[in-house]
Amino acid sequence: MNRRESIRRMAWAAGASAAGVELFLAGCDGGRKNAKETFSEEDIAFFDEVAETIIPSADTPGAKEAAVGKFIAHYAQGCYADEQLAALKEGITRLNEEADKKYNHAFKDLTAAQRIELLTVLDKDAKQHNKENKTPHYFTLMKQLALFGFFTSKQGMTQALKYNPVPGGYWGCEEYHGEQAWA
Repeated sequence: MNRRESIRRMAWAAGASAAGVELFLAGCDGGRKNAKETFSEEDIAFFDEVAETIIPSADTPGAKEAAVGKFIAHYAQGCYADEQLAALKEGITRLNEEADKKYNHAFKDLTAAQRIELLTVLDKDAKQHNKENKTPHYFTLMKQLALFGFFTSKQGMTQALKYNPVPGGYWGCEEYHGEQAWA
């Protein structure tokens, strides 16, 4: 490295330290809005209904009790690329249109059996779509976030999965008896 290059780098480093860390970290947020600006309360309630259809309440709490709709909106806003976020947002409209076309009602007004039937068909369509396209199907995004949100929630980890809050010893040769998965 020559003297001019050395001076240029030192000047750049001095300027960077003078500008402050905020200038460099400002690029990390991407200028995104927060989840409440992207998804309305109705959208979050819609995500709750879809997630509750995928993971209903039974002996354990369901997705709605774990506030999965709020998780979906927050996670998607913070972690999804713009095209995935747009697909998820558009999916709310498209899923309601599918429900209206098939049952003449919005998704939230369908019976549990109708919801399951509709989401089962959509799941098959989504798998085919994902094989043929780069951008994932909106239902795939909803389903993945519903599962991820539920099984990382307190209810999912402590009540749906087998849970032991204290790490124990390691027993490598234990028999498996088909019990629940561990959180």
